[in-house]
Amino acid sequence: TGDTGQGARTWIKQILNQDMAFQHIKVIYPTAPARPYTPMKGAFSTVWFDRYKISNDCPEHIESIDAMCRGLTDLINDEIKNGIAKNRILIGGFSMGGGMAMHLAYRFHQDLAGVFALSSFLNKDSAVYQALKGNERVLPELFQCHGTADELVLYSWGEETNKMLKSLGVSTSLHTFPNLNHELNRTEIEKLKTWIVKKLPVEAAKTN
Repeated sequence: TGDTGQGARTWIKQILNQDMAFQHIKVIYPTAPARPYTPMKGAFSTVWFDRYKISNDCPEHIESIDAMCRGLTDLINDEIKNGIAKNRILIGGFSMGGGMAMHLAYRFHQDLAGVFALSSFLNKDSAVYQALKGNERVLPELFQCHGTADELVLYSWGEETNKMLKSLGVSTSLHTFPNLNHELNRTEIEKLKTWIVKKLPVEAAKTN
């Protein structure tokens, strides 16, 4: 929360000592709009959605989540208009960005290539879980990473999110990072890069 797309890009660049770039994949870093954020006593912050509190044990602020899903759907549709096949699009993010990506993919865009969520979680009664109940289709694969020392988004919340999604038919992986707090590290980004290339191999790019 509070960072921009450009800030996230710079952060990853510092961790890797280079930009996270792929010859055949375009990387987009969107920025959330500024809005009043309840956990910060209503102060304006660049956040993807509002929360009643930072906890997995309260209702979701579904109105702000859905408004953002509509905005991000436009971003996905722009890429499709530019000739990118929908099953060649991955979405994801860190913390709240990962939560946003799970809502976007599993509720509205179940034909995307995959989702990644780093240090993220869904609330216990998430609309995502409701949307997947009784689902028959093949869902985007989920790549999740979480530090065991995370004091903001507890590891157990990430783990519970992973188990719930798995039980609802999502193919998931959860990579655990001992002693990592609410942050990213190089091993994690390298693992993510490997997963991205596995989901979006070069061969398919050459043919379209």
